[in-house]
Amino acid sequence: MSNVETFVAVDPDAAPAPSRDGDAASSIASRSDRPDATPWAASGPTAEARLSSPARLSSLDTLESEAIHIIREVVAEFEKPALLFSGGKDSVVMLHLATKAFWPGKVPFPVLHVDTGHNFPEVIDFRDRTVERLGLKLVVGSVQEFIDSGELAERADGTRNPLQTVPLLDAIQRNKFDAVFGGGRRDEDKARAKERILSLRDEFGQWDPRNQRPELWNLYNGRHTVGQHVRAFPISNWTELDVWRYIERENIELPGLYYAHDREVFARDGMWRAVGEVSQPREHEEVITKTVRYRTVGDMSCTGAVESAAATVRDVVIEVAASTITERGATRADDRISEAAMEDRKKDGYF
Repeated sequence: MSNVETFVAVDPDAAPAPSRDGDAASSIASRSDRPDATPWAASGPTAEARLSSPARLSSLDTLESEAIHIIREVVAEFEKPALLFSGGKDSVVMLHLATKAFWPGKVPFPVLHVDTGHNFPEVIDFRDRTVERLGLKLVVGSVQEFIDSGELAERADGTRNPLQTVPLLDAIQRNKFDAVFGGGRRDEDKARAKERILSLRDEFGQWDPRNQRPELWNLYNGRHTVGQHVRAFPISNWTELDVWRYIERENIELPGLYYAHDREVFARDGMWRAVGEVSQPREHEEVITKTVRYRTVGDMSCTGAVESAAATVRDVVIEVAASTITERGATRADDRISEAAMEDRKKDGYF
């Protein structure tokens, strides 16, 4: 009998299955990509099983790995990044991903919030508790301060979401941020679908959708000149359903108004608006109490609720999976100003 061992070819690019105790990015990074690494392994039950059933990442693991890779790349390439954090679900997931990316160290950049002054109180409370829990630096740009100084004026429709652009660009310039993480997803809006992962902004903070760089093989070009900055979108390839499935898997805490609760509302423009200090019904608008939840938590004066009995994350996942209307299309009055409302704001420097 020959003493020579038998060897069989094994795919060198096959990624090992991620550990439930660690993130998928770490699992991928642990494989050998060195030029001198041998693509051979001794035959046996383990090798044969690997050949017949190659390990594959789940869709959520793949999205998580990509997002963590982007976050780490931006931190390595830029001098002073920041993360836009409003307390909404997308920014909460972004912060969770950043926490995993640098664990057990702290998140190495501040979080930035543009406060309209019309935010839901529950969201501001959640924002502050999260920042304190994680030991983060919070930078706030205030729309109210710009209104008080006369640099901005209240809109006739009462909404302040479109007014966030000037305070945002001011905060970026004042703090010399050269990269800003945003939670934009490509299923939200046609304008956001045009974004690259790294999106260049010029010296005035403006976005030109025709001046976008190619991103091939997960290579991201962050080159910029003095005065310019880059917006980075690590969850561009996620959908609303992906976000909720990830929240469920990771057991991520969110503000309570994302789940079904009783609230006084009134109907306007096909949406249920909450009754509040900055959101009052007109004479002909009847106030009623309904069981509702919010799919997005922007400016209280322009964000609508949806009727829902989804009281748990699992309930929301099922509800979102069945939905045929995007969250912004269903609940954001500021996106109904025109068909190009979001793109017009983005060109001026909006998120």
